[in-house]
Amino acid sequence: MVDALGVAVVGFGWMGRVHTRAYARLPHHYPRLPVRPELVTVAEEVPGLAEEAAAQYGFATATRDWREVAADPRVRAVSVTAPNFLHRGIGVAMARAGKHVWIEKPVGLSGADARAVADAVAAAGVQSAVGFNYRNAPAVESARELIASGGIGRITHARVRLLSDYAAHPDGALTWRYERGRGGSGVLGDLASHGADLAYFLLGDIESLAADTAVFVPERSRPAGATAGHTLAAGGERGPVENEDYVSCLLRFASGARGVLEACRVSVGEQNNYGFEVHGTEGAVAWDFRRMNELRVSRGGLYQDQPMSTVYVGPADGEFAAFQPGAANAMGYDDLKVVEAYRFLRSVAEGKPYGATLADAVRAAGVLDAMAVSAEGRGWVDLPVS
Repeated sequence: MVDALGVAVVGFGWMGRVHTRAYARLPHHYPRLPVRPELVTVAEEVPGLAEEAAAQYGFATATRDWREVAADPRVRAVSVTAPNFLHRGIGVAMARAGKHVWIEKPVGLSGADARAVADAVAAAGVQSAVGFNYRNAPAVESARELIASGGIGRITHARVRLLSDYAAHPDGALTWRYERGRGGSGVLGDLASHGADLAYFLLGDIESLAADTAVFVPERSRPAGATAGHTLAAGGERGPVENEDYVSCLLRFASGARGVLEACRVSVGEQNNYGFEVHGTEGAVAWDFRRMNELRVSRGGLYQDQPMSTVYVGPADGEFAAFQPGAANAMGYDDLKVVEAYRFLRSVAEGKPYGATLADAVRAAGVLDAMAVSAEGRGWVDLPVS
């Protein structure tokens, strides 16, 4: 018997839409999932937007006040896709109200915020999920298995990159993303949080790090009204960008491997250039998000002049079989969020965690906090190793 599960979405920008579509697609890709999401309510403070969302996507009700969601007995699980500065208050309130929480990274403005939500979830005994979607790619899961099995030998070094141009335009509006008080640490919380999670997911604990950050677009124009996405706002009153456009970081892993993590939101010419290269004593593996369903793999025992080959993931890899019947049939970004939704609701149904949880968010937030400390002090920072 399939149990109906009332779900709500708090915050209805692009990511709120992605979560909503993921819930709607779950029965198509995972028909044996013992719970079926029902879209109960959507909350968005921008006037009229929640009502538009309800009409377009089929939510039963709409509200401008997320507190009504916390008080609604019909809602058993909540997606928190609001801006970063609201994560802590909303996440803690939903957990205390007994709601299971699927929350977008970075879960607040700091490690303290992420820990507060994690503590509330643990105290309430509810399940959690966090939006580290790139680890859900079947190719990334296949790479992790290859690394863990020793298939490329002992890992020596790795590079994780997340380069984008979404903030490169000098007329990009000075939205909450660029304010320390509402956006927190700029590219650290946005892109480098994914990098920190991928580094841990693939290679384990980071033992110490040394980071450098920079702001390359120091001023932007304040928008005249409500914004969505990365809006342009030329000619308005100028204000300072308060958080980082760029970070580079040297990593030392507990395993002895070395790494480099680089993230930038103002990389002209780069659109979602996200990926990694991992090198071992006997081979290498590389992944590029823009070719999400492929791995570049080097194996064979030659060591010198050993070629890289392209491997297409297929039904044996990760959750690929829920979407496509054979290798080289492409999955896309939204599919990764369907996988995330599946693992979240499976956690709810079975009472145990699947996929990225708030424990992963706390770990990643600790790495970001350490990067900020390192950049300010211009030195190495040690991290606790689990």
